[in-house]
Amino acid sequence: MKKLLYVDDASSMRKLVNLVLSKEFEITLAENGQQGYEAVLNSPFDVIISDVNMPVMTGLELLEKLRAHPNSKFTPILMLTTEASPELKAEGKRLGATGWIVKPFDPEKLSGIINRVLN
Repeated sequence: MKKLLYVDDASSMRKLVNLVLSKEFEITLAENGQQGYEAVLNSPFDVIISDVNMPVMTGLELLEKLRAHPNSKFTPILMLTTEASPELKAEGKRLGATGWIVKPFDPEKLSGIINRVLN
């Protein structure tokens, strides 16, 4: 089973993503970028999904740190966020985001998006 890290400060989003994806993926949940980064230090993941706006360490800060770490340098990283501005998307792309999904999203399509970036 592929390993997925999902980082989001909203417990409702963590529960939703866990519910939708837990049949297909072994999921690790983190509440902020710092927790997400620490999870990656302990174990590599096949795919990482992160919110952008979080306390302690934002998703973009996390993205930058993940791209500098050997455990996640080439791991697909999807940003799942309410942020839709072209400037933030461009910054995410510059920092190495594989994709950008805007909330609200279709839970049914999330698995398909993840499988596309994995293959």
